[in-house]
Amino acid sequence: MTQADPKPRHMSYKARKRWALVALLIGMPVYIVIVLNLMASINRLPFWAEVVAYVFLGVAWIFPLKRLFLGVGQPDPDADPSQKAQAER
Repeated sequence: MTQADPKPRHMSYKARKRWALVALLIGMPVYIVIVLNLMASINRLPFWAEVVAYVFLGVAWIFPLKRLFLGVGQPDPDADPSQKAQAER
C-alpha cells in the first residue's frame, strides 16, 4: 500500500501564473459587476460611507488571491539555471 503524502502540494509556477491570469481576466470583471450591483441595490449612502465601502471592496478581492499572485512576476524558480539567465536578459 502507498501512503498519502503528508505535506500539502503547492501549485507549480506555471499553474499559478495561469490561474492568476484567469483571476484577472475573468474573476476581476465578475467581481466588479457583483460589487456594482450590490452597491446599487442598497439605498444611497452618505458620500463618506460610499468612499469607505468602495475602498474596502476595491482592496478586499486581493486577500483571498494573495498566495496566487505571490512570485508570479519573478523568474520561474523551477527552471534550469541556463533558462533563468536567458529570462533575465
